[in-house]
Amino acid sequence: MEKLVEMDERQLQVVNEAAEDEIEIDLREIFYVLLGNWKSIFLAMLVGAVILGAYRTFLLKPSYQADAMIYITNTDSLITFSDLQLSAALTEDYANIINSRTVLNRVIDELQLNLDFSELRELVKVENPDSTHIIHIMVTCDDLELSRNIANALLNVGVHQIYQIIGSGEPTVIDYSEAEAVLDVTPSLLRFVAIGALLGMFVVGAILVVRILMNTTMKSEDDIDRYLHIPVLAAVPYFREK
Repeated sequence: MEKLVEMDERQLQVVNEAAEDEIEIDLREIFYVLLGNWKSIFLAMLVGAVILGAYRTFLLKPSYQADAMIYITNTDSLITFSDLQLSAALTEDYANIINSRTVLNRVIDELQLNLDFSELRELVKVENPDSTHIIHIMVTCDDLELSRNIANALLNVGVHQIYQIIGSGEPTVIDYSEAEAVLDVTPSLLRFVAIGALLGMFVVGAILVVRILMNTTMKSEDDIDRYLHIPVLAAVPYFREK
Protein backbone atom coordinates (compact mmCIF):
# COMPACT_ATOMS: atom_id res chain seq x y z
CA MET A 1 0.00 0.00 0.00
CA GLU A 2 2.80 2.39 0.92
CA LYS A 3 4.55 1.55 -2.33
CA LEU A 4 1.43 2.39 -4.30
CA VAL A 5 1.17 5.73 -2.53
CA GLU A 6 4.80 6.46 -3.32
CA MET A 7 4.18 5.72 -6.99
CA ASP A 8 1.15 8.01 -7.04
CA GLU A 9 3.18 10.82 -5.49
CA ARG A 10 5.96 10.29 -7.98
CA GLN A 11 3.53 10.37 -10.89
CA LEU A 12 1.93 13.51 -9.49
CA GLN A 13 5.33 15.16 -9.27
CA VAL A 14 6.07 14.20 -12.88
CA VAL A 15 2.75 15.65 -13.99
CA ASN A 16 3.42 18.93 -12.16
CA GLU A 17 6.88 19.19 -13.67
CA ALA A 18 5.43 18.55 -17.11
CA ALA A 19 2.81 21.26 -16.58
CA GLU A 20 5.51 23.73 -15.63
CA ASP A 21 7.45 23.03 -18.82
CA GLU A 22 6.89 25.18 -21.87
CA ILE A 23 3.99 23.90 -23.97
CA GLU A 24 5.15 22.61 -27.30
CA ILE A 25 3.03 23.93 -30.14
CA ASP A 26 2.54 21.43 -32.91
CA LEU A 27 2.15 23.55 -36.03
CA ARG A 28 1.23 20.53 -38.09
CA GLU A 29 -1.64 19.74 -35.70
CA ILE A 30 -2.86 23.34 -35.90
CA PHE A 31 -2.71 23.22 -39.68
CA TYR A 32 -4.80 20.05 -39.86
CA VAL A 33 -7.33 21.43 -37.38
CA LEU A 34 -7.71 24.61 -39.44
CA LEU A 35 -7.94 22.54 -42.61
CA GLY A 36 -10.58 20.33 -41.05
CA ASN A 37 -12.65 23.38 -40.12
CA TRP A 38 -12.39 25.07 -43.50
CA LYS A 39 -16.16 25.30 -43.78
CA SER A 40 -16.40 27.33 -40.56
CA ILE A 41 -13.55 29.58 -41.69
CA PHE A 42 -15.14 30.11 -45.10
CA LEU A 43 -18.51 30.91 -43.50
CA ALA A 44 -16.84 33.43 -41.18
CA MET A 45 -15.12 35.07 -44.16
CA LEU A 46 -18.44 35.29 -45.99
CA VAL A 47 -20.22 36.79 -42.97
CA GLY A 48 -17.43 39.33 -42.38
CA ALA A 49 -17.40 40.36 -46.04
CA VAL A 50 -21.19 40.81 -46.09
CA ILE A 51 -21.24 42.84 -42.86
CA LEU A 52 -18.48 45.28 -43.85
CA GLY A 53 -19.78 45.44 -47.42
CA ALA A 54 -23.24 46.39 -46.14
CA TYR A 55 -21.71 48.97 -43.81
CA ARG A 56 -19.78 50.51 -46.72
CA THR A 57 -22.85 50.56 -48.96
CA PHE A 58 -25.57 51.76 -46.60
CA LEU A 59 -23.98 53.43 -43.56
CA LEU A 60 -20.62 54.93 -44.51
CA LYS A 61 -20.79 58.54 -45.67
CA PRO A 62 -18.76 59.42 -48.78
CA SER A 63 -15.57 61.45 -48.39
CA TYR A 64 -14.47 64.17 -50.79
CA GLN A 65 -11.05 65.79 -50.99
CA ALA A 66 -10.52 69.26 -52.41
CA ASP A 67 -7.07 70.74 -52.84
CA ALA A 68 -5.45 74.08 -53.61
CA MET A 69 -1.81 75.10 -54.06
CA ILE A 70 0.25 78.23 -53.57
CA TYR A 71 3.83 79.09 -54.47
CA ILE A 72 6.03 80.80 -51.87
CA THR A 73 8.52 83.54 -52.79
CA ASN A 74 10.35 85.94 -50.51
CA THR A 75 10.35 89.10 -52.63
CA ASP A 76 8.26 91.07 -55.07
CA SER A 77 11.25 91.92 -57.25
CA LEU A 78 13.44 89.71 -59.38
CA ILE A 79 13.93 86.37 -57.69
CA THR A 80 17.54 85.49 -56.84
CA PHE A 81 19.08 82.24 -55.63
CA SER A 82 19.29 83.56 -52.06
CA ASP A 83 15.58 84.42 -52.18
CA LEU A 84 14.79 80.85 -53.18
CA GLN A 85 16.93 79.49 -50.35
CA LEU A 86 15.22 81.73 -47.80
CA SER A 87 11.79 80.82 -49.15
CA ALA A 88 12.61 77.12 -48.84
CA ALA A 89 13.67 77.63 -45.23
CA LEU A 90 10.43 79.47 -44.38
CA THR A 91 8.00 77.25 -46.28
CA GLU A 92 7.28 75.09 -43.22
CA ASP A 93 6.51 78.26 -41.26
CA TYR A 94 4.09 79.34 -43.97
CA ALA A 95 2.32 75.97 -43.76
CA ASN A 96 1.96 76.37 -39.99
CA ILE A 97 0.48 79.86 -40.48
CA ILE A 98 -2.17 78.47 -42.83
CA ASN A 99 -3.06 75.81 -40.26
CA SER A 100 -3.06 78.28 -37.35
CA ARG A 101 -6.01 78.99 -35.07
CA THR A 102 -6.32 82.56 -36.38
CA VAL A 103 -6.66 81.49 -40.00
CA LEU A 104 -9.04 78.65 -39.19
CA ASN A 105 -11.30 80.93 -37.13
CA ARG A 106 -11.41 83.47 -39.97
CA VAL A 107 -12.43 80.72 -42.38
CA ILE A 108 -15.16 79.61 -39.97
CA ASP A 109 -16.49 83.18 -39.73
CA GLU A 110 -16.29 83.71 -43.49
CA LEU A 111 -18.15 80.51 -44.37
CA GLN A 112 -20.34 80.54 -41.22
CA LEU A 113 -19.39 76.98 -40.40
CA ASN A 114 -20.93 75.14 -37.48
CA LEU A 115 -17.46 74.03 -36.32
CA ASP A 116 -14.75 75.17 -33.96
CA PHE A 117 -11.15 75.55 -35.06
CA SER A 118 -10.07 72.15 -33.68
CA GLU A 119 -12.82 70.34 -35.60
CA LEU A 120 -11.93 72.22 -38.77
CA ARG A 121 -8.24 71.39 -38.28
CA GLU A 122 -9.11 67.67 -38.37
CA LEU A 123 -10.50 68.19 -41.90
CA VAL A 124 -7.45 70.11 -43.13
CA LYS A 125 -4.04 68.83 -44.17
CA VAL A 126 -1.29 71.23 -45.19
CA GLU A 127 1.80 69.75 -46.84
CA ASN A 128 5.03 70.99 -48.32
CA PRO A 129 6.43 68.55 -50.91
CA ASP A 130 10.15 67.95 -50.49
CA SER A 131 12.55 70.34 -52.25
CA THR A 132 9.76 72.65 -53.43
CA HIS A 133 8.36 76.08 -52.58
CA ILE A 134 4.81 74.83 -52.96
CA ILE A 135 2.25 74.49 -50.18
CA HIS A 136 -0.49 71.96 -50.81
CA ILE A 137 -3.79 72.51 -48.96
CA MET A 138 -6.15 69.50 -48.77
CA VAL A 139 -9.61 69.46 -47.19
CA THR A 140 -11.54 66.21 -46.71
CA CYS A 141 -15.18 66.02 -45.61
CA ASP A 142 -18.48 64.39 -46.57
CA ASP A 143 -19.74 67.37 -48.62
CA LEU A 144 -18.23 68.05 -52.05
CA GLU A 145 -19.15 71.73 -52.25
CA LEU A 146 -18.15 72.42 -48.65
CA SER A 147 -14.71 70.83 -49.09
CA ARG A 148 -14.08 73.06 -52.12
CA ASN A 149 -15.24 76.21 -50.32
CA ILE A 150 -13.09 75.51 -47.27
CA ALA A 151 -10.00 74.87 -49.42
CA ASN A 152 -10.42 78.14 -51.31
CA ALA A 153 -11.17 80.11 -48.14
CA LEU A 154 -8.07 78.67 -46.47
CA LEU A 155 -6.01 79.62 -49.49
CA ASN A 156 -7.24 83.22 -49.58
CA VAL A 157 -7.10 83.84 -45.82
CA GLY A 158 -3.76 82.01 -45.53
CA VAL A 159 -2.13 84.04 -48.31
CA HIS A 160 -3.29 87.29 -46.69
CA GLN A 161 -2.10 86.18 -43.23
CA ILE A 162 1.32 85.11 -44.56
CA TYR A 163 1.76 88.53 -46.20
CA GLN A 164 0.72 90.30 -43.00
CA ILE A 165 3.22 88.34 -40.89
CA ILE A 166 6.19 87.95 -43.25
CA GLY A 167 5.61 91.14 -45.24
CA SER A 168 8.27 90.42 -47.88
CA GLY A 169 6.26 89.00 -50.74
CA GLU A 170 2.74 87.74 -51.17
CA PRO A 171 2.51 84.04 -52.11
CA THR A 172 1.36 83.24 -55.63
CA VAL A 173 -1.75 81.14 -56.13
CA ILE A 174 -1.11 78.12 -58.37
CA ASP A 175 -4.48 76.36 -58.22
CA TYR A 176 -7.80 77.22 -56.69
CA SER A 177 -10.02 74.29 -55.87
CA GLU A 178 -12.63 73.53 -58.54
CA ALA A 179 -15.69 71.31 -58.35
CA GLU A 180 -14.56 69.02 -61.18
CA ALA A 181 -11.18 68.52 -59.49
CA VAL A 182 -12.62 67.38 -56.14
CA LEU A 183 -11.83 63.69 -55.60
CA ASP A 184 -14.05 61.02 -54.10
CA VAL A 185 -11.68 59.38 -51.59
CA THR A 186 -14.20 57.02 -49.99
CA PRO A 187 -12.60 53.55 -49.57
CA SER A 188 -13.85 51.17 -52.25
CA LEU A 189 -16.43 48.44 -51.65
CA LEU A 190 -13.88 45.80 -52.66
CA ARG A 191 -11.51 47.00 -49.96
CA PHE A 192 -14.18 46.74 -47.26
CA VAL A 193 -15.22 43.28 -48.46
CA ALA A 194 -11.60 42.08 -48.41
CA ILE A 195 -11.03 43.48 -44.91
CA GLY A 196 -14.25 41.86 -43.66
CA ALA A 197 -13.26 38.48 -45.08
CA LEU A 198 -9.79 38.69 -43.50
CA LEU A 199 -11.25 39.69 -40.13
CA GLY A 200 -13.70 36.81 -40.21
CA MET A 201 -10.95 34.34 -41.08
CA PHE A 202 -8.69 35.73 -38.35
CA VAL A 203 -11.38 35.59 -35.63
CA VAL A 204 -12.39 31.98 -36.33
CA GLY A 205 -8.79 30.89 -36.80
CA ALA A 206 -7.79 32.51 -33.49
CA ILE A 207 -10.67 30.76 -31.69
CA LEU A 208 -9.65 27.39 -33.09
CA VAL A 209 -5.99 27.89 -32.16
CA VAL A 210 -6.91 28.96 -28.62
CA ARG A 211 -9.10 25.86 -28.26
CA ILE A 212 -6.16 23.70 -29.33
CA LEU A 213 -3.79 25.35 -26.86
CA MET A 214 -6.28 25.19 -23.98
CA ASN A 215 -7.20 21.56 -24.62
CA THR A 216 -5.11 19.40 -22.26
CA THR A 217 -6.89 16.15 -23.08
CA MET A 218 -4.63 13.17 -23.79
CA LYS A 219 -5.70 11.77 -27.12
CA SER A 220 -3.08 9.08 -27.73
CA GLU A 221 -0.22 7.12 -26.17
CA ASP A 222 2.21 9.53 -27.79
CA ASP A 223 0.62 12.44 -25.88
CA ILE A 224 1.11 10.63 -22.58
CA ASP A 225 4.76 9.95 -23.36
CA ARG A 226 5.34 13.49 -24.66
CA TYR A 227 3.71 15.49 -21.85
CA LEU A 228 3.76 13.18 -18.79
CA HIS A 229 6.92 11.17 -19.54
CA ILE A 230 5.46 8.01 -18.05
CA PRO A 231 5.04 4.60 -19.71
CA VAL A 232 1.66 3.29 -20.82
CA LEU A 233 0.85 0.03 -19.01
CA ALA A 234 -2.34 -0.82 -20.88
CA ALA A 235 -4.74 0.56 -23.47
CA VAL A 236 -8.45 -0.19 -23.85
CA PRO A 237 -9.51 -0.05 -27.49
CA TYR A 238 -12.69 1.77 -28.39
CA PHE A 239 -15.32 -0.49 -29.92
CA ARG A 240 -18.32 0.91 -31.76
CA GLU A 241 -21.23 -1.40 -32.43
CA LYS A 242 -22.60 -1.58 -35.93
